[in-house]
Amino acid sequence: MRVNVYRKTRGKRNRTRHEINAEREKIHVMKGDTVRVVRGDDKGKEGKVLRVFPKTGRITIEGINIVKKHRKAKRAEEQSGIIEMPAPMHASNVMLKDPKSGAPTRIRARIDTDGTKERISVKSGDAVARPTTKR
Repeated sequence: MRVNVYRKTRGKRNRTRHEINAEREKIHVMKGDTVRVVRGDDKGKEGKVLRVFPKTGRITIEGINIVKKHRKAKRAEEQSGIIEMPAPMHASNVMLKDPKSGAPTRIRARIDTDGTKERISVKSGDAVARPTTKR
């Protein structure tokens, strides 16, 4: 005779904050940063980060990785057809621009004297300002 074995309801019920944060990827750039592409078809181009996707580790950059999308009009006044839009690319394919020289650089984090965390350029040692973006 077969005995019914019940599985424990582990998983998505009582997930802690740390489990949710572990699903996200650390991304070294943020919305509004100016970056240079170092890998791929658009290598050498520069642009501003429009959107960051922390779960997938991808970013969308203005004017880079342009793809054609077939869009259908949802309302009568909308235009349907083929539109060009920037597609997300992986964040590891871009580097942040150095504020002093404009060359691509890696960044370090440093705790400032007043306790705030600031980003430091590895190439020049200068602080990289956080972008001011309005929603």
